[in-house]
Amino acid sequence: MKIIKIQVENYRLLRNFSIDLENELTLVIGKNNTGKTSLLSVLEKFLDSSDKNKFSFDDFNIDFKKEVKKLIEGTFVAKDDYEAKGIKLKLFIQYTKTCNLENISRAMMDLDPDNNYIVLGFEYLMPFEKYESLSKDYKEFKANEMNKHNQNKNYKLKSLYDLLSQNHASYFKVYRKSIEIDKNTEDVNEANFIDLDKEKISVKDIVNFKYINARREVTNKETDKTLSIQTSKLYEKTEVSSDQNNAVENFKDRLNDTDEQLSKIYIDLFKIIIKKVSDFGGIKPKESEIEIISSLQHRELLKGNTTVVYKHDDYNKLPENYNGLGYMNLISLIFEIEILIHEFKRKKDKKPADINLLFIEEPEAHTHPQMQYIFIKNIKNLLKGGIQRENGINKKLQYVISTHSSHIVADSDFDDIKYLKKESANSVIARNLNFLKVRYEKNTDQYQFLKQYLTISRAEIFFAEKAILIEGDTERILIPAMMKKIDIEARNTDDVNVPLLSQNISIVEVGAYSQIFDEFIEFLGIKTLIITDLDTIEQKTNHKGEQVWRSCPVENGESYSNHAISHYFGKPKLSDLKSYSLPNKLFNKIDGVWVNQLHGRLCIVYQTHENGYNARTFEDAFIHLNRKFIAANKKKFISLKNRKKIDVFDVNAYDLAKCCIKKKSHFALDILFHSDENLTNWEIPAYIKEGLSWLKQN
Repeated sequence: MKIIKIQVENYRLLRNFSIDLENELTLVIGKNNTGKTSLLSVLEKFLDSSDKNKFSFDDFNIDFKKEVKKLIEGTFVAKDDYEAKGIKLKLFIQYTKTCNLENISRAMMDLDPDNNYIVLGFEYLMPFEKYESLSKDYKEFKANEMNKHNQNKNYKLKSLYDLLSQNHASYFKVYRKSIEIDKNTEDVNEANFIDLDKEKISVKDIVNFKYINARREVTNKETDKTLSIQTSKLYEKTEVSSDQNNAVENFKDRLNDTDEQLSKIYIDLFKIIIKKVSDFGGIKPKESEIEIISSLQHRELLKGNTTVVYKHDDYNKLPENYNGLGYMNLISLIFEIEILIHEFKRKKDKKPADINLLFIEEPEAHTHPQMQYIFIKNIKNLLKGGIQRENGINKKLQYVISTHSSHIVADSDFDDIKYLKKESANSVIARNLNFLKVRYEKNTDQYQFLKQYLTISRAEIFFAEKAILIEGDTERILIPAMMKKIDIEARNTDDVNVPLLSQNISIVEVGAYSQIFDEFIEFLGIKTLIITDLDTIEQKTNHKGEQVWRSCPVENGESYSNHAISHYFGKPKLSDLKSYSLPNKLFNKIDGVWVNQLHGRLCIVYQTHENGYNARTFEDAFIHLNRKFIAANKKKFISLKNRKKIDVFDVNAYDLAKCCIKKKSHFALDILFHSDENLTNWEIPAYIKEGLSWLKQN
């Protein structure tokens, strides 16, 4: 039995949200403020129904608040036309013929043996009678506010939101339901349901939810005893679970033996005070005689008297707070997981729930990249055993991990990942990364390349607000410096945009394969800049007398060999490319085709005509624009050969790039090494500058 899907309505950014869950691990990723914490929070508030988890008015989605406002301030709706709305959570559960149906049998909506789904619904709704009350109360509230304003013109009128902020719990009510589902379409019929509360059906026996949130208590202060305290919790959970193992019983037996030994010692230790009490006397002889014995409590003993240490060498054991915060957090996380596993097992006289769901929020807190790799590599092995009890009862464990860590993503299975992204200002959606597999079904080799490339080295793009796709080492080395140069130049201008280096921009080296990232760019939906080369070619006759295409200066070019340009621009002529300005280089994908649009979120830039010359590659573009800078430092540039040609100004930049640069990446490093502090002694080629300036805009 497992949860296959979670749906949420009107909770914070989860306006109309749906996420699929995997059999074991579901890895939830996304940029900041895309609903990862909201997903944990809504599960917590509905499935852990303690008082601390009550809803607040701020939990309502902003668009839903507007709906409520329109409903209450508008024409009164009759009961037959009224639809109760509010925050909703639906858990789609699938079971098999081998599952024990004891707990869910009463929650089944039909007896069709082929329908192996149930949907548990949790709702915080405003029923019609509460709608009536709120409508009446708001009229009185509004009239009272007007009276206050009439008495004091400076009084600021309160709104419906102010009323609901304090009193929403008076008008909204929690419901727990089992809702009818169509086995073929997986559509639900909310009008047909079983009220779980009225039927006294225990939700906790069907779904047991536990979580570890990101706000963990671990610090490395000297007073911190978090790990030591967790050891006593581990013991408590072990003792009350079904695993009354030999270690627990042996511990209790040894305490009894110790009680006897200590009681003998106490006779001497307290004999003076015992004698004084005895001498004081009582109403009857020996009435005031006392004895002090040992009564060690196994639970209490562990609470203050276990200490976690770590081995420094063969002779030293150091306190837990001497360890690094990252290691302490990782160890604490493992302890906490073990504690919750024991809670999932439950007491020996109570069976575990059918579904056990664990949510771990941001396990990367305080840990360095290597430890994040270690965590995600080992978490599946740690949890794959699920919930196992000594009496033979075994239950699977489903677990959700939310993360901002590209290192965790890089070492995860592609199919486990769910990507959360904003659909609008007040709404987010979740997309399966294996959705891309369908989009690349005609190019499975491209999908495999993308899958391997992203999870090996470039997973940070999932958490970026913007992206730059570049061809190679030269751009990778120089683009950050160019971004800094643009930021410096903007300091004394009226540019109101956030500096490039202060924006969350991921730079991804894709070689000559940016076209392979086509579907992925659309999937992410982030503003993306592709910086590429024009790569002009001309036809030449080879030594065999055959016509072949060869690279050439742009002025001699008959065509171009850049597949990315051909792909995104729709195979334009070279003459068209040379005539395009920035608005011609902006695209959005519409019905599967990249279409030029003025407000496009994809921009593709390449070398353009600048200072009387159109370059073919970055190197000749930079040389043409910065020839004096290179000439002044030619003896220091270790990347150069044939240095004398730098001073021959009738040799064009294309030929200089071919005959003078030994290695392109070394040339880029030379540029950085010989730059002045504010990068003023060289200029950025126009095509890169216009692309970065476009990307900088909000």
